Amino acid sequence: MTTFFQYVQTEGERVSKEKGQYVFNQGDQEDAIYFVQSGLLKAFYTSEQGKESIKSFLSANDVIGSLTALYLRQSSSFSLISLAPTVLIKLSFNAILMQAKHDIIFANELNDLLLTLALKKETREYELLCLTAEQRYAKLIESTPTLLQNVTQSDLASYLGVTPVGLSRIKKRLFTR
Repeated sequence: MTTFFQYVQTEGERVSKEKGQYVFNQGDQEDAIYFVQSGLLKAFYTSEQGKESIKSFLSANDVIGSLTALYLRQSSSFSLISLAPTVLIKLSFNAILMQAKHDIIFANELNDLLLTLALKKETREYELLCLTAEQRYAKLIESTPTLLQNVTQSDLASYLGVTPVGLSRIKKRLFTR
């Protein structure tokens, strides 16, 4: 019986990325998931017009992979780029599925991980659909204040779903109250 963390340590391949290096690109065929040991990454979509929309920021202990590529065996629906020197553990998705079929403890931990990711996605959807940009920014300050110091204002604005000018106005309103 193996825990997911033990599996990551024994079966994973260590991958280092410098700031600005891609882990994978939208449109790539990708067959791995990545466990973030350290660093900061940005997952984002690029529209046909070239507009970038940020899906998420990732840091230590986060896990990411394109389910479109992994499960449906289509090309990746988003890109993943390092925003700082980053260390990842690369894991074969097929090997993870095989391990889960033979190890109940591992399968249960994998299930917990997938539920955590689903909850994160549900929260992000709720925030984008039900909160104002100002509320999203205030929540971001509260939940991950260090992120604000480590990403560009342009990326932060994109993540919040506003323009950089809109973000400046939000900051001005919040900090002049």
